[in-house]
Amino acid sequence: MHAHERGSATVKDQPDTELDLRGVICPYNFVKTKLKLEAMEGGQILSILLDEGDPIQNVPRSVSNEGHTILSQDRVDGSYRVLILRREDE
Repeated sequence: MHAHERGSATVKDQPDTELDLRGVICPYNFVKTKLKLEAMEGGQILSILLDEGDPIQNVPRSVSNEGHTILSQDRVDGSYRVLILRREDE
C-alpha cells in the first residue's frame, strides 16, 4: 500500500485517527475529543464513537463550536460514529 494523497477523492472520509468514547460521560468525551483534535493537523479526519443520549447531542455541537466540521453521523450498533474534519489553524 502506498501513502495516500490528501484531497484525492479516493480517501474521502477515511479517518486519520479513531477514538472510542463509548461509556465515556459528558463532558469527558468532549474533552478527550478536543485534546485529540488539537494533537492532529488541520484537514485531518477524526472518527469518534459516541453513546446515544447526551453524548451524541452534546459532543458534535461542542466540536462545531470549536470551529471543526462534522462530516457525518452514522448509527452503528446502538452507538454513533461521527467523522470530524479538523479545522485548519490560521
